[in-house]
Amino acid sequence: MSTRTAEIPTAAAPAAVEVHDVHKWYGAHRVLDGIDLTVRPGEVTVVLGPSGSGKSTLLRVINHLEKPEVGYVSVNGELIGVKRQGERLKELSERAILAQRSRIGFVFQNFNLFPHLTVLDNVAAAPVATGKLTKPEAQELARELLGRVGLADRTGAYPRQLSGGQQQRVAIARALALRPGVILFDEPTSALDPELVGEVLAVIKDLATSGTTLVIVTHEIGFAREVADRVVFIDGGRIVEQGPPSEVLDHPKHERTRDFLSRVL
Repeated sequence: MSTRTAEIPTAAAPAAVEVHDVHKWYGAHRVLDGIDLTVRPGEVTVVLGPSGSGKSTLLRVINHLEKPEVGYVSVNGELIGVKRQGERLKELSERAILAQRSRIGFVFQNFNLFPHLTVLDNVAAAPVATGKLTKPEAQELARELLGRVGLADRTGAYPRQLSGGQQQRVAIARALALRPGVILFDEPTSALDPELVGEVLAVIKDLATSGTTLVIVTHEIGFAREVADRVVFIDGGRIVEQGPPSEVLDHPKHERTRDFLSRVL
């Protein structure tokens, strides 16, 4: 973590997510190279880019699963993973970081469900562990959320008894259980068979119309066109282009964006 001076602006209405001049590298490989990104409350931002461009790392930096070497992230006006100490930034304790992560939902590519817990208990676990709800309250909420994602009849099943699409819908319900202000999706359909993609995208589309702030890394261009308020194209750890889907997807300004879209459309 850099200890360089960081000018952190204050605002009457903070952005849901603010990524400021974030750099991240592994050895000599620079994965993120000066990322600046602002996501407004209730906005759906879709992040596109080739494999290895830094998309997933960006999401992991937002909830401090990865620590940036330079720069900072704030969510709903709160610095993530660090605090101001004079003119410098100091790393928070792991306990404090875990508390912050509980307010940022994260849906992974490979579900990350607990195999030894039922579907109901997978969804109810986090609100109980964080002390936000009692077990009966958490289970009641879990049933409500599983109904929302179309799995009200599978509460007693274990992850191994579900299809990939069903497991990912459980993962989305689990992310919602902590009532996060922001939900991050890291290629939520990439591990699914093609016929299962639609059922997961339908759940995310429902969230997109609910006013929840979403940041979604995906290769599903048609889905991005349908749900995104803004599309961000990343290449080489840099934001190359961003704007409404009608601009970035239909009339891209940058040659690199045009080349990428010509290969995936």
